[in-house]
Amino acid sequence: MAHSRKLIAGAPLLALGLVLGLAWSPQGVAQTSDLVSRSSLRVCADPANVPASDDTGSGYENKIAELLAEKLDLPLDYTWFPLGMGFLNKTLRANRCDVVIGFAQGGELVLNTNHYYTSGYVLITLGDSPLADVTALSDPRLQGKRIGVVAGSPPATHMARNGLIAQAKGYQLMVDHRVQNPGLDMLGDLAAGDIDAAILWGPIGGPLVKQLHPGFHAALLLQEPGQPKLFYRITMGVRPGEKVWQRKLNSLIRRNQAEITAILADAGVPLLDDMGTAPLEVSQ
Repeated sequence: MAHSRKLIAGAPLLALGLVLGLAWSPQGVAQTSDLVSRSSLRVCADPANVPASDDTGSGYENKIAELLAEKLDLPLDYTWFPLGMGFLNKTLRANRCDVVIGFAQGGELVLNTNHYYTSGYVLITLGDSPLADVTALSDPRLQGKRIGVVAGSPPATHMARNGLIAQAKGYQLMVDHRVQNPGLDMLGDLAAGDIDAAILWGPIGGPLVKQLHPGFHAALLLQEPGQPKLFYRITMGVRPGEKVWQRKLNSLIRRNQAEITAILADAGVPLLDDMGTAPLEVSQ
């Protein structure tokens, strides 16, 4: 497997599913928009990927899907399948649905729309922790600390570079969220004192902190030099070749960007500027 795909596989994918279709080659996929439903907005989603999506409709990706369906004047129809190997094969590629709401920009697994937000990884600590103002993994205060991290994710590479892996507690990346949620587990361990800090993809960690652990502090990791990067632009994913549908979604995103941004901000997703260098100022 190419190095680029290995790197993508470690991207912020508890929420996104980019890692989940590596067995899918886009060759042979229909090259027209004929497969896109005209009678409903058909969304491919994980039924238990809290806080992004779930089958109760409470996730922020659910709310974005509702907004798009309203603007299209179409009913919303979900195809539910757990994020994991086979997700794209059983959903988008099988023509059972037409869009994945959250997908990291790049790669060949889907045709990406224009990105509609940028976010990054966060270091989560107790609010009164002496580590609460740490914004870089090179900070000497992290030495000797037990830090929770998703195994194989980009922050794990930076932790290894800074000598933090030996004491780290790893959490699985590829799980069935119906029975296990690494983000919830990690924050539970932080609350119990089993770890000193937790590193999570911001669109997972930020909302979980806001909803379940308001006393915790989440700091964006914006000062990590070298690769892999710790910020990603998030798009919607459609079938390769579905250019007409892609352009329609691009238009929807452009015309409704303010409402989409408000949904994300209200959920607690930490938003960055397009270059991933500074927090995005969101007007209330």
